[in-house]
Amino acid sequence: MVYKGSCHCGDIKFEVEGDIDAAISCNCSICQKKGSLLWMVPRNQLKLVSSESELKPYTFNSHKIKHQFCTNCGMHPFCDAVDPEGNAVAAVNIRCLDNVNLDKVEVKEFDGRSL
Repeated sequence: MVYKGSCHCGDIKFEVEGDIDAAISCNCSICQKKGSLLWMVPRNQLKLVSSESELKPYTFNSHKIKHQFCTNCGMHPFCDAVDPEGNAVAAVNIRCLDNVNLDKVEVKEFDGRSL
């Protein structure tokens, strides 16, 4: 399935292909404050439809994950990262996807604070 998503103001638009089997609720210092529910997909399954110039990356701690923010509204639709095997992945904030019933998505807790 192809999902369409965006930030709040619509400056960042993207599409992501796959089946949402579960989402991650991470308790690290940034995810807990953002309230994201993250769906991990191979990076090539996420297609940015809008201009990349509207994105602003933020990194902290080990600087391995690029938390992408909209330069206008500040929303955080996805993160870019590399998995332990060296593959490019995207952590998509499913709260930014259209037509997703969050009540139907299994949420798994992840202890990012321990990393």
